[in-house]
Amino acid sequence: MNAGVSLKHNFSMLLLKLFVVLACFHECLSDPQVHHKGYMLTSRETSDFVPKITPTASPQPFLPLLAPSPLSTFTNSTSPKLSGLCMLNFTAAQSLISITSIDCWAAFAPLLANVICCPQLHATLVILVGQLSKETGVLALNRTLAKPCLSDIEQVLAGQGAGDGLNQICSIHSSNLTEASCPVKDVDEFENMVNSSELLSSCEKIDPVKECCDQVCQGAISDAATRLALKASDPLSMDGPHLLPQHTTRINDCKTVVLRWLASKLDPYHAKEVLRGLTNCNVNKVCPLVFPNMKHVANSCGNGISDQTACCDAMNSYVSHLQKQTLITNLQALDCATSLGLKLQKYNITKDVYSLCHISLKDFSLQESGCLLPSLPSDATLDKFSGISFICDLNDNIPAQWPSLSLLPASSCNKTIRIPALPAATNAQSGLNTEYIVVYLLVAYSMAIMMLLWV
Repeated sequence: MNAGVSLKHNFSMLLLKLFVVLACFHECLSDPQVHHKGYMLTSRETSDFVPKITPTASPQPFLPLLAPSPLSTFTNSTSPKLSGLCMLNFTAAQSLISITSIDCWAAFAPLLANVICCPQLHATLVILVGQLSKETGVLALNRTLAKPCLSDIEQVLAGQGAGDGLNQICSIHSSNLTEASCPVKDVDEFENMVNSSELLSSCEKIDPVKECCDQVCQGAISDAATRLALKASDPLSMDGPHLLPQHTTRINDCKTVVLRWLASKLDPYHAKEVLRGLTNCNVNKVCPLVFPNMKHVANSCGNGISDQTACCDAMNSYVSHLQKQTLITNLQALDCATSLGLKLQKYNITKDVYSLCHISLKDFSLQESGCLLPSLPSDATLDKFSGISFICDLNDNIPAQWPSLSLLPASSCNKTIRIPALPAATNAQSGLNTEYIVVYLLVAYSMAIMMLLWV
């Protein structure tokens, strides 16, 4: 397992020594074959598409280890400073708040944002407002209270270990707690306008795999949201495939209101499972990576490959840039491989450079951790002694597929059956387990401190 420290530029020389000791400790424990593979993947040279940065401003490599004091446990929390204006019941939702704070823990929040942290945070906001509606009869906060409530939510999460700036990381605004442009927010009016019994029966329990394909609950939510949006729109203008942008925004805002109503009918944990399952359908549809300029790859690999070494050097350099962005799921990696391949083909790169340069699906995820997250919803876990852990899919060493008309997936529903089987040796080594857990140990801290005291 990889271990390291996220260093801030204003840390003292003592913490720099701590980093060196931790690196040595990691080297001693690393499996030689795994370490060699990691070195080969992370030592790819940068190329012309990466901007030149002075040594003092050079970004540090990702070394995922938690931020608290080395001699403290991972369960320390602080008392949040609340506004006193927010009516949201944080005490009743303590279990939900705890899960969210762990999913968005400290420095991990940006790395887990797309798959775990932000989906969980959005679900938490929906559930908090939905549960409050059972007392107020309203499925939204008014604009006056939304801002202090959002601040209180961030304070409560930060007090339990969540990272700072979650609002920016997950694009959360105070309007996410209001009805926004949806014309309906009263529970009674809502239930008079939609078929609430059908909506509840469609969504009270979902299969996170089947729902993404069958869209039973998603269809019921869309129908209900459209009914609500019609209150403020001309029915004829809402009909047909070409909706005006304001109508699309209104329907999306009404979907949030519908989700809050669903959350009010379920217990918080059950509501969280449903909401995360629904969000996951959208998460796995899109590659979240940003592809930088690929002219350098085109110059080395386009118009036929005359120099395989130069081509693979350019390709590996390009992929190393992608590996610095974020953790993604295995299904997202399939999308990313297809998207990058299609872009490369537009630069007249016709040969399968994935096979030529041994590019695998794992190469599209954050490389220092060496994992792809599972495609099904998952949460990080916290142990007060061993720290934060999250699940990685072992089926991530498979080669990336070079896109062709015959291999392009028709939809996300059939992606799982398109993944080729792992080699027999890999399957034998992993046995029946298809996942492993990445854990960052407090032991490394303690040993490093002890070694520093000897120095």
